[in-house]
Amino acid sequence: MVNSTSVGAQCIAPNPECSPLLTIDGLTFGYGRQPLLYDLRLTVNRGEMVGLLGPNGSGKTTLLRLISGVLQAQSGSIALDGRETSKWGRRGMAQRVAVVPQELPVPFAFSVEQMVRLGRTPYLNLLGNLTIDDLQVVQDAMSAADVTHLAKHIYNELSGGERQRVIIAMALAQQPMLLLLDEPTSHLDIRYQIDVLERVQRLNRESGLTVIAAMHDLNLAARYFRRLVLFQRGIVADGGPAEVLEPGLLRRVYGVSVQVGILRGAEHLSVLPPGEPPSTDAEQEETQPRVHVMAGGGSGELLMRALADAHIPFSAGPLNVGDSDHTLALRLAREVITEQPYTPISAQVREQTRAHLNAQMLLVVCPMPIGPGNLALLEEARYAAQHMLRVILFAPNEDDGDDTKEVDETEDAQMKRSGIAERDYTQGAGVQAVRALLRDGAQIVESVGKVIDIAQSYVIL
Repeated sequence: MVNSTSVGAQCIAPNPECSPLLTIDGLTFGYGRQPLLYDLRLTVNRGEMVGLLGPNGSGKTTLLRLISGVLQAQSGSIALDGRETSKWGRRGMAQRVAVVPQELPVPFAFSVEQMVRLGRTPYLNLLGNLTIDDLQVVQDAMSAADVTHLAKHIYNELSGGERQRVIIAMALAQQPMLLLLDEPTSHLDIRYQIDVLERVQRLNRESGLTVIAAMHDLNLAARYFRRLVLFQRGIVADGGPAEVLEPGLLRRVYGVSVQVGILRGAEHLSVLPPGEPPSTDAEQEETQPRVHVMAGGGSGELLMRALADAHIPFSAGPLNVGDSDHTLALRLAREVITEQPYTPISAQVREQTRAHLNAQMLLVVCPMPIGPGNLALLEEARYAAQHMLRVILFAPNEDDGDDTKEVDETEDAQMKRSGIAERDYTQGAGVQAVRALLRDGAQIVESVGKVIDIAQSYVIL
């Protein structure tokens, strides 16, 4: 068994005295021109065990490589134990962060003990000799991973589960503060999947080892990780299994419908295909959204939360990946139209938006900044208004929220109430688009309560 001093971490979450071990602030990284992770912010306390979820290509493995120092962020910072990782140096990082990859090809006939000894490399002197203390750490690590009885066996001749335990032992021999696991169960049968995660969980619980693991299996993640972080090129949800493994949220992120509940006689959440619902209390059948929200830059937060609180199903978009409204919409909206980060609304997404609006009954345009990249949203809103879709221009006004205006209010007065002049960065094109929208019948509403009242009348029961 590795003792508490071997792994370095002492604080077990959710102890309020836990201090942050890992702090990620404004992290952006991409391969080529498109960002894969954008403005990522994440804090992990000492002793936490965090599972990273998300579809292929969502950035889980990339994030682990950034944390370990294999990749360098394009912007933002990653701090470990209060110090930026780039300042620790390779040796310093190897003494503090250990990585367990999906698989570790070894071209030589190393024994298990020789493999675990490799974990002491960051601590060796110039002669490369292991001290008595080093050998004790190796024995402790092998004991903790239950591979002591395999010490003389050839690593490449072991089963998949045994090899994975050896890699974990090698990682523990580094005496890390932080253990990173990249799909640790992906090539194992169910017996070894459970065995590996049980051991990692026990190390976390008994030794205070901080663990971050990229996981594909949602059921295993729900069983072994108290905190889950759901990715789609940015953090969509961060919380416990009951909060993150929400059916609507999973459908929007993974693109497939699932059932989530607690099976009879079980204690953990289970995620099942739609044709195999678990024995849970009956859930209300989702109604199709008839309300659509156009937003961006945080302008939709107030309205989307109000719609969700009022149990009004709605759709949203197009929204760029990384936009705060996009992240919130993935959590609250029934459907989300997504555009890539840093890009204007493409012809394909614009066509998708128009087709989607044809099935809606109410469009709410939030007070978002208008630039060349999203001017097309106002143009699509006008097209919708011309084709009999009711359009609301939501313009919150703390001084005047009753929306009571004279019927003969001038167009200039309406334009002032819309606030578009202060949000237009298109040299007047946005102002003209809003003016055209008003002429086509769009209505300015200044209170969120009034928008909710209007939206209620479009809910299909």
